Amino acid sequence: MAVDLGWLSKVREEVAEPDLPIVDAHHHVWDRPGFRYMFEELQADFSAGHRIIGSVFVEASSRQKTGLGTMYRADGPEALRSLGESEFVNGLAAMARSGLYGPEGTCAGIVAYVDLRLAEEAQPVLTRHHALPRVRGVRNMTAWDADPAVANRDLVTHAGMLRDPQFRRGFAALAATGLCFDAWVFAPQIPEVIDLAEAFPQTRIVLNHAGGCLGAGSYKARGPEPFREWKADLSRLARCRNAYVKLGGMGSPRTGVAFRDRPRPPDSRELAELWRPYVETCIELFGADRCMFESNFPVDKQYYSYTTLWNAFKRITASCGAVDRISLFGQTAIECYGLELPRPAGDRRQMT
Repeated sequence: MAVDLGWLSKVREEVAEPDLPIVDAHHHVWDRPGFRYMFEELQADFSAGHRIIGSVFVEASSRQKTGLGTMYRADGPEALRSLGESEFVNGLAAMARSGLYGPEGTCAGIVAYVDLRLAEEAQPVLTRHHALPRVRGVRNMTAWDADPAVANRDLVTHAGMLRDPQFRRGFAALAATGLCFDAWVFAPQIPEVIDLAEAFPQTRIVLNHAGGCLGAGSYKARGPEPFREWKADLSRLARCRNAYVKLGGMGSPRTGVAFRDRPRPPDSRELAELWRPYVETCIELFGADRCMFESNFPVDKQYYSYTTLWNAFKRITASCGAVDRISLFGQTAIECYGLELPRPAGDRRQMT
């Protein structure tokens, strides 16, 4: 499914708190058949009114059935082809840093793809990525569920990937680099992330999309129980001080709400009401210094606009203290990923 701009335009909002600095901790850039989201589309969203001062690009091609990802190398060893993506995104970041193309901190951090199932052989590949400017972490998409109503049919994944011995040996190679690991799992897989965080306490692990909450298919039939299980597992993960969580990526119909089936998109009030229990739970358990907001665009652009999304996050956190909001909207991402962001012109409030 691609973005329907006409449908999105049916809801328009003024930008709330336009001076609040934001680091978008998770977005993609790709050129897929019928679904293009390249530098121009990204900068159009970044320039829509919210004060975006930086961002983190996250790979979105690993284990896709459709083949190589955007800007992967067309030849050479299979394990090194994803270097093309990291090189490409570094180029986008250099364009942005010129000050001529939107926020100068665009793609200040890059979460790349290296197949950790390569075990010890992942080390030289990790070294090649790590040598590139702005590469701060690695992601292997491992989201899996037996229920076809929530499973991602575009991914080649299986149960227990984070416990696979080969993956663990590759993860040990990652740990030696100082790079962090982004984990995309569904809520029932959080115990695997806990095991990983406990086994590698010196490696930062960033749980994507609020832990992959599920509310469709068999999960919908179970009422509030999936939420209680998610919260219990998340509370265990929060005890691992090397674990962080991204707040966002909750627009998919696998959460139990099919926005695209409606005549118009949700507004920020509805999103805030839907997401408040999840966001507030994460902040309560992890603290603002280990939580960061993400757009997950263009995936979530299928369901609401960039303006609506960040307005919803601002509504949810309206009662939070100023220090906590600075952390949630940018400082946590800066510290977790070690981002080097330029100082906005004329601004002495730069988050460092």
